[in-house]
Amino acid sequence: MTAGGGKEDGPIPALALIGAGALAGFAMLAVVIGRGGDVGRTELPPAEPVSHVAFHAEDQADGSIVVRDAADRHLLLTVRPGEDNFFRATLRGLAQARQREGLGRETPFTLTRFDNGTLSLADTATNRTIPLEAFGRPNALAFARLLPAGTGQDDTTGTVR
Repeated sequence: MTAGGGKEDGPIPALALIGAGALAGFAMLAVVIGRGGDVGRTELPPAEPVSHVAFHAEDQADGSIVVRDAADRHLLLTVRPGEDNFFRATLRGLAQARQREGLGRETPFTLTRFDNGTLSLADTATNRTIPLEAFGRPNALAFARLLPAGTGQDDTTGTVR
């Protein structure tokens, strides 16, 4: 006995070591089988683009942002100061990424709508793509307004089509 009155710790029983090793081996085997056999994974078919618009965003002296079609420069949208904060912040983030990499404003941004209703915003200058639904449907709708008529927002439900 030890001075404290308890039993001395002895070696770990062999059966406990074998059990722990078997449990670890089983866990590793389950992971390998799960990864290799796609067990528990859901994969959706790739979405196909159904419409897109390439555009340039221009800051104005009054703090507004003017969005123009890249092909013919017609006005798509004007965002006034204090409006559409997600829209502003997203474009600002993309513009800052370009600036950090020493890139200009020549390359347009591209908004794409897919057949499953999702939207993505791409900056081919930096090879960055933002899946807009990741930030919630209302934020995706802020960009859906840029798409050609009939491909963006459903006027009756407010959802992206």
